[in-house]
Amino acid sequence: MIKRFYVRTNSLREGMKIDQSIKDRMDRTLIARGTALDEYLIEGLKKRGIPGVYIREGEDEPEAERPEANLPPLVRHNIEKARTPDPAKVKLSESVKKRISQGIQYLYNNSDSAQFTDTTTKITNDLMKAINDNDSLAVDISVLKTSDEYTFKHSVDVATMSMIIAKNQGLSSKDIYNIGIAGLLHDMGKSKIPPEILNKPARLNDEEFAVMKQHSELGYKILKDKKDFSGAISLAVLQHHEKMNGTGYPFGCTSDKIVDYAKILSVADVYDALVTERPYKKSFSQRTAVEMIMSMTAELDITAMKSFLESVILYPVDSTVHLSTGEDALVVKNNTGSVLRPVVVGLSTGNLYNLAEDLSCNNIVIA
Repeated sequence: MIKRFYVRTNSLREGMKIDQSIKDRMDRTLIARGTALDEYLIEGLKKRGIPGVYIREGEDEPEAERPEANLPPLVRHNIEKARTPDPAKVKLSESVKKRISQGIQYLYNNSDSAQFTDTTTKITNDLMKAINDNDSLAVDISVLKTSDEYTFKHSVDVATMSMIIAKNQGLSSKDIYNIGIAGLLHDMGKSKIPPEILNKPARLNDEEFAVMKQHSELGYKILKDKKDFSGAISLAVLQHHEKMNGTGYPFGCTSDKIVDYAKILSVADVYDALVTERPYKKSFSQRTAVEMIMSMTAELDITAMKSFLESVILYPVDSTVHLSTGEDALVVKNNTGSVLRPVVVGLSTGNLYNLAEDLSCNNIVIA
């Protein structure tokens, strides 16, 4: 089993295996992911001012046999009878992930480049193709990772989730495409934030957070004069931290003043931030993050939230879960709009539990 954790550079020891790649501004790999660190490499990290890196321990476990393979005939029959495949999910090939990662890093390091618009559209075209190729209606955050660097990973995750949310809302292809661009660039203003604040491996103090909050306006300033992008894109970047009840920033806008693109971005942005580990905070589980999103009805747009809940699959079909009854069960179907309560079959009893629709299951939860 793989364990992944963050270690300050000053605490690194020889033999530790790095779980991220270290690159220079030209995107050249200085230390490849999976490399065992030695004294020379550790000293190089210190000289480059890198505050810390992710380290991994252990080995990947072999893929397990499908759990129903050795089950009693009755249990196997009930699973096969009830099994309904999940909606198609977005899939990115390794070559596309690499191309997107390189493109995103280029954008954040070259916001004034003449190639900025062209690079952005190429990345968005890749994401749009991935969504359209198999008519994707769902997204699995765990398979989206395109880079080991938080800003780049977060940008692609938010863009992809936002595009799927927009598709589930029935928006036009043009709107889905524009939301993809807005998602990719929503944190572009962070490229203008001082590195000592942006890369601080601890929670920001009030003064530092005030500087960080400027990234929305800085991103807007970068994009508003790029004529190839619609005004709604730059406004979405400006407003992606605004809240429906006026408690957001930078201007404390209420729902009637917030553009629709920003309402979608906000849900995807909050969710991805919750499930992503940072040096100064642990990640929340997908389930906890969804529950937190569902509690934010005063802050997030209800329509965007509903589409989000129809877009994210927490318990994929064929995954095993543990019920509060003490029984293990296999997920056989996901209920649209009830992301926390799928249909499952008990692996010891063969009982079918529709956690969302069967009233007798009201007291049963996935533990």
